[in-house]
Amino acid sequence: MTDPIADMLTRIRNAAQVRKQEVVIPHSKLKEQILDLLHQEGYVSSFQVEGKIPQKQIVVQLKYDHKQSVISSLKRISKSGRRVYTSKDEIPSVLNGLGVAIISTSQGIMTSQQARKAGIGGEILCEIY
Repeated sequence: MTDPIADMLTRIRNAAQVRKQEVVIPHSKLKEQILDLLHQEGYVSSFQVEGKIPQKQIVVQLKYDHKQSVISSLKRISKSGRRVYTSKDEIPSVLNGLGVAIISTSQGIMTSQQARKAGIGGEILCEIY
């Protein structure tokens, strides 16, 4: 697997399209931080880490509203072949504030609104709406 974050987003996107209740993802700290932000923003119901160190997994409970997934689109922006960075003044607004961009900054992983408030830029990992 060359891009684990893209794999995680694809697993969530595919599970949401076929209306699965949960999806299992291999564990990493970065994925856990991204899922924590998705949970805070209301895109997933919950998630929990299961298993021991070599085989840890994250079980994500997807969120639906009247049998329609809350997540319309998950898009990987910064890829391994093309990194996308932004300054504090050019942080993107996803769907005029209806969506959220997840940014990796020097102070950790945060949403575009949090990065704008803190006044720092970074690498744009993905967009969700």
